[in-house]
Amino acid sequence: MSERFEQLLKRKIGLDVESVGQMVLDRAIRQRIKATASADKEAYWQQLQASADEQHALVEAVVVPETWFFRYPESFNLLAKLAQTRLSELKSSRPLRIISIPCSTGEEPYSIVMALLDGGLAPESFRVEALDVSERVLEIASRGVYGRNSFRGDSLGFRERYFSVEGDRYRLAETVREKVSLQCANVLDASLHSTRQPYDFVFCRNLLIYFDRPTQLQTLQALKRLLAPGGSMFTGPAETGLFSQNGMQALGVPLSFVFKLADASQTASKLSPSDRPGPHPLAARLKLPAKPVMVKPLPPKPVAPRPALSSLNTSAEKNTLGKADATVDHLAEIEALANSGRTAEALKACDALLATQGPSAGLFYWFGLLNDTAGNSDEAQNYYRKALYLEPEHVEALSHLAMLLEARGDQTGARRLRLRASRGVNNSGR
Repeated sequence: MSERFEQLLKRKIGLDVESVGQMVLDRAIRQRIKATASADKEAYWQQLQASADEQHALVEAVVVPETWFFRYPESFNLLAKLAQTRLSELKSSRPLRIISIPCSTGEEPYSIVMALLDGGLAPESFRVEALDVSERVLEIASRGVYGRNSFRGDSLGFRERYFSVEGDRYRLAETVREKVSLQCANVLDASLHSTRQPYDFVFCRNLLIYFDRPTQLQTLQALKRLLAPGGSMFTGPAETGLFSQNGMQALGVPLSFVFKLADASQTASKLSPSDRPGPHPLAARLKLPAKPVMVKPLPPKPVAPRPALSSLNTSAEKNTLGKADATVDHLAEIEALANSGRTAEALKACDALLATQGPSAGLFYWFGLLNDTAGNSDEAQNYYRKALYLEPEHVEALSHLAMLLEARGDQTGARRLRLRASRGVNNSGR
């Protein structure tokens, strides 16, 4: 009975429900049934069909934004350099045009503004448009007031420069907010590119991972049409393979995930040598490139409650539990390091974890993701399979391996893995 809801979300925002899990959709439907005082799911469906506002409400109940300021900080450092080069190419004949889509609650477009101001650009030399399908998140973005969860990592000097404290919240300076034009729009809207001038920089990160392959390709083509000749596109770590395989060329600057059209001018050649990638000291030993890991795109699987230590009968059991606790804690540290851009430390933590705690599904998943991000699909596939050997229903490994198989034309294998991943998400919620 949920299939028609899935199809509606697919038509409206291109969402592949398998990417977030059936449990997320079912929970959103229950929330909206209660909020609208509908008698049952059938009655809610009829109301949904008759109300565009309720369709927006369902979208907002399904889409749970996860973002923070200066996520992937190296990409913002590179943006400032590319912007200076781009202005020089244009001979300052017009302001730079930049778009962030989807912009969620505003952390990304506001980070763009702060990065450019800190990079020495005059406020009048650029303008930023920020689009999202959710009116609710746009309202949050327009207020410009954020909690502590929007500030992560160790480099928080920008918070002192651009925010004022209001109790336990932080209000963004008007000088930053006024540089961003917030708009409700859908990247799949056919008229989006035809009604806009092309952009020098397009930010679209961690969106395509939620789409099926046809919708991914459709969206990528729409993004290409938004990009001006010689412009740059910023994407998410897990989407780099898709871009490389479909007419986009990476600039080759580590941790930035920046692409240009394959036939565009060689923008990367204008960067200074210090901006270019260099080998990580652990890369040869780990057979992994110097690239970052990413935030897991799927909701983390709940960890089953562990028995109290007092209930264990043997020292062996205590040692096993202690090892499991240590592995979970270290994997959380690795993810936190990666998300804050401290990739070298994350790699050292991975190496140390393998040496001290031995192999685990979670660790092999992270190794797979490192290779996946760098486009080393063979290595990534091997690591994902190792993770699945140790934990056959590891949802994230199943989902990423499915994407690799699909890219290689193995549609049957990809569907089988996605079905297993969907079962895993649903079972974890029971």
